[in-house]
Amino acid sequence: MSTIQNPEQSNDINIRRLNIFSAIAIITILILLARLFQVQILEGDKYKTRAFDNRTREISIQTVRGKILDRNGEVLARNTASHNVVIVPAELPEDEGAQQEIFRKLSLLIDMPVHQNVINEVTARQFTPCFNDFGIAEIAQLGGSLSAYDPIQVKCNIDERTAAIIMEKGNELRGVKIQDEVIREYPTGATTAEIVGFLGPIPAVEQRYWESLGFVTQRDKVGYAGVETSMNQVLIGKNGSREVEVDISGLALRDISAPIEPVPGSDVVLTIDTRLQAAARSALVTKLNTPVSFLRADGVRDSKTYYSGVVIAMDPNTGEILAMVSYPNYENNRMARIIPGYYYQQLNQDPQKPLMNTAISAELPPGSVFKLATSIGILNEGVVTPNDIVNCPGIITLEESYLYNDQIKSQREYYCYVARDGGGGEHGDLDFQLGFTLSCDSYFYKVGGGYQNEVPNGLNIWRLGEYSRALGYGHILGIELPGETDGEIPDPTWKRIKIGENWSTGDTYIASIGQGFVLSTPLQVLSSISTLANGGKLMKPTIIKEIRDPSGNVIQPFEPKIMWDITKDPVITKYDENFHATDEKITVEPWVVDEVKQGMRNVVAHPRGTAHSIFLDLDGVIPTAGKTGTAEYCDNIAWEQDKCQPGEWPAHAWYIGYAPYDKPEIAVVAFVYDGDEGALIAAPVVKDVIKAYYQMHHPDLFPNTPAEEDPTNE
Repeated sequence: MSTIQNPEQSNDINIRRLNIFSAIAIITILILLARLFQVQILEGDKYKTRAFDNRTREISIQTVRGKILDRNGEVLARNTASHNVVIVPAELPEDEGAQQEIFRKLSLLIDMPVHQNVINEVTARQFTPCFNDFGIAEIAQLGGSLSAYDPIQVKCNIDERTAAIIMEKGNELRGVKIQDEVIREYPTGATTAEIVGFLGPIPAVEQRYWESLGFVTQRDKVGYAGVETSMNQVLIGKNGSREVEVDISGLALRDISAPIEPVPGSDVVLTIDTRLQAAARSALVTKLNTPVSFLRADGVRDSKTYYSGVVIAMDPNTGEILAMVSYPNYENNRMARIIPGYYYQQLNQDPQKPLMNTAISAELPPGSVFKLATSIGILNEGVVTPNDIVNCPGIITLEESYLYNDQIKSQREYYCYVARDGGGGEHGDLDFQLGFTLSCDSYFYKVGGGYQNEVPNGLNIWRLGEYSRALGYGHILGIELPGETDGEIPDPTWKRIKIGENWSTGDTYIASIGQGFVLSTPLQVLSSISTLANGGKLMKPTIIKEIRDPSGNVIQPFEPKIMWDITKDPVITKYDENFHATDEKITVEPWVVDEVKQGMRNVVAHPRGTAHSIFLDLDGVIPTAGKTGTAEYCDNIAWEQDKCQPGEWPAHAWYIGYAPYDKPEIAVVAFVYDGDEGALIAAPVVKDVIKAYYQMHHPDLFPNTPAEEDPTNE
């Protein structure tokens, strides 16, 4: 039986459906209108800005980095043009065959394959312009996928002849261009590399900082070592910019506003004299490579050469560094475009650390050159007078104690160098001048740590620390180079914290001769003698002579800075009779400085002086003064070579000297790693540097003897 639908009921259903549809349509329209109102009215400015950004681009205009020069105007670092082959993908012919023909012609010119390696997601991420495994076609393809109108580098630093040929064949090589890039060049290379340093790409950890200053991560470079790092903010300048309108493919159509011109970096003039730098390097390397004969313990005569050392020359009156050699170092021209991974790894794994500037960063036992600090301390504190006699046997047996009221714990023997190696020698009775001239260890053991009734109260480690710091030890001296360290001036508190042991009298003994826990940098050692050479003034060492703007005008001249004068500025804490620090500060008496200077003069002039024979020929022309140093050590290298045998530790060689004695112009330190004896290895280097200085500045004293060139410059 069929059901007949009521027409009125059907109408109601249709009307209801129509109403629902109408409501949905109205709601949709309202939503669209609300969204349109939001986009056009409420957020109109935001989308207008987005649209503007999509059609504009900011192009960075690279600045020019400032030059680095020596004190005589010789260029140590400059900018030079590098010719790079680039392809603009959008300018290549559309025909695939024509493109391949261009690639083949270019391949013959630049000796590079047309096809090599396949581009995928991984290889694309690893792409580095000029340093990759792609062929010409793949590089062009990659560039087209990124930005068709931006040139992409194919091969860098081609020769001028090839660059000229490519430019001449512009019609045949559509889309191929020569783009000049500014790279860093170091004319003096390895001779000054440890001072000048090198550049590298902006590190990832610093990317946000440099980009905030307008620099481009994949293009601009920053200092990685030397003055290139320490003076980076002065040298780097400021990039300019252009705001341009671009089409959908990225082609620049027009400038939207006037370009902002880049600001060139300033030039930095160093205190270094490249001539003296080359002479110092030559003197050191020649000595390192000259075999030295010696008698082995088994009675067999052998010879050895050396492989690492430091030379620094300073004007003691101003603190200007005239030469600074850390050998071995590196060739910074090899870092000019990119830091080669294999070369950097080779340098980084070298146990002699050629990437480190040993002159300011290495912490080394100073040995007997440290006796300058002990000397001014014992005389200024009245531990002994210059005329007091101290008996100096070859071996001292010390009743070692760890506290002032401690009972005897053990006995230990301390050797003077004349009694080592079974020599059995001794120096006998010595006053201060002879004790210093002979560099007698027994003398300094007794006056530094005290000995029975002969020297009841030695200088003590606390007061020794005060006088050594007054000469520059234990401080960051503030030279304008990265990586300077402060060395180590130990005391009982330090030993308890670092070693977990109490301080002993024997620790004071060996610290008094610059051994044990005492560590210093070659720069600190040089500052100690320079301070005494100029009458007690500790000058801030500096490598910066002046800063000039790009036009050559001096905008920051050099001004010598006295850190303190030990004869006038109270920088030494006074200790009471129980060696407790007081609130009183004292100075060093001027006669004490003069007495120690006389001791340094005797090291060279006295027939028994430890450097007398080395300087004998030079001393008749230039009166010099100095101090030898032989410092035993046991580092990781010596340990791996099984050299750290009790009583037979290897030794570093030191010598510090200045000239002329009466009115110093130059002070020099030489350090030779594993150099055995300061007088034989380091002293001749200092002598050669002083002589080279006088050949340059007082040629009348050395007629017909020009200074040597640096044979190691690559």
